[in-house]
Amino acid sequence: MKKFAMAALGGTVAGILLTTQIAGPLLAQEPKKTSTVYEQLDLFGDIFERIRSEYVEDVDTNKLIEAAINGMLTSLDPHSSYMPPKDFDDMRVQTRGEFGGLGIEVTQEDGFVKVVSPMDDTPAAAAGIQTGDFITHVNGESIAGLTLDAAVDLMRGPVGSEIIITVVRQGTPEPFDVSIIRDTIKVTAVRARTVGSTIVLRMTTFNDQTYPGLEDGLKKSAEELGGWDKVSGVVLDLRNNPGGLLTQAIKVSDAFLEKGEIVSTRGRNATDGERFNATPGDLTGGKPLVVLINGGSASASEIVSGALQDHRRAIVVGTKSFGKGSVQTIIPLRGEGAMRLTTARYYTPSGRSIQALGVAPDIIVNQPPRQPVAEEQEPASAVQARTEASLRGALNNDSMTDDERKQLEDDRARAEEAAKLREDDYQLAYAIDILKGLSAIAVKH
Repeated sequence: MKKFAMAALGGTVAGILLTTQIAGPLLAQEPKKTSTVYEQLDLFGDIFERIRSEYVEDVDTNKLIEAAINGMLTSLDPHSSYMPPKDFDDMRVQTRGEFGGLGIEVTQEDGFVKVVSPMDDTPAAAAGIQTGDFITHVNGESIAGLTLDAAVDLMRGPVGSEIIITVVRQGTPEPFDVSIIRDTIKVTAVRARTVGSTIVLRMTTFNDQTYPGLEDGLKKSAEELGGWDKVSGVVLDLRNNPGGLLTQAIKVSDAFLEKGEIVSTRGRNATDGERFNATPGDLTGGKPLVVLINGGSASASEIVSGALQDHRRAIVVGTKSFGKGSVQTIIPLRGEGAMRLTTARYYTPSGRSIQALGVAPDIIVNQPPRQPVAEEQEPASAVQARTEASLRGALNNDSMTDDERKQLEDDRARAEEAAKLREDDYQLAYAIDILKGLSAIAVKH
């Protein structure tokens, strides 16, 4: 039987991993237990027939059976559900990194849709949707009591069409409406850039493009800086990354590890467990590494951050992650549909499960809310620090060489750039400062 196993959140699924498993023979059941199961199935059949023949209106029997199947699965946990053929096709399209929608990853909590994270450069992100927001209504229609997939269906629609969602946000006294224009979501799994001598890798999801994007980003950024000798370290930004393919999470972790376990999964039976180990070779040559996480970092993101933290390969900075420590298996069914079933928990190399706990950062750094700058005020970075050199009529340094003057100008430029980065993204600036410190220590020794 072909199965699709994944480490991803329910709802808008980020990716799948193809595996193959041969079903073993069913074990003999106790006669009494078997009898009870058959009695319950007979009861189900009786209720189905009664609804079909006596309900006040004609009923679509296919939808009735789908609802019954989905009811079984959603009663287990928030991530198990039935996917009709269209939803199954949509999920496979998302794995390729381009699809239509709002650009949010969601789960279900207390009967409402909860935003795990808005995706970068999407309509939802532009509209100000935040991690932890609850969506209670879609176009004025309550989604309370709907399954996650049914609620997501309500949010789907033609590209260019408007949708109004009602949001409940912690710290905001009243629910409020947000208008979003649906668009084609093109997910760029990895964006690489350099900040000073640091390589920053922004990873938004774990799909088929993730590891190739990581490998290419590291190579090009190192060349831009003049080779790995010029690189002080790497920041792996997993904030608001909701997860995706388990295989990609393993490859990304392996990119920075030389050996040891990356993650293990344990199912219902001891024989169902698997262990995944690193292979020799670190793409950075052992450069210092900082991983950024927050409450929107889930599933595959937690596998990576947990593995690198347990091996002390990286310093994890930010706030506690989402806490999804389960693995779902996508099992194709007759009729082109599939069921998403939670089949295992995953564990970090030290043996800890992060289910409902999350990964705790080594250094807790909150992202302060951005304060609007009044038109008549200059931002803090534009205000020059009061130094001897800033005083009117200060003496020049007559022994300063041309090279030293250029160095002074470069230092000032870097200081202004760092100050601006702290205003724009305090957590990232903090991570880069850590790498600068580690690099300075390494040079002195």
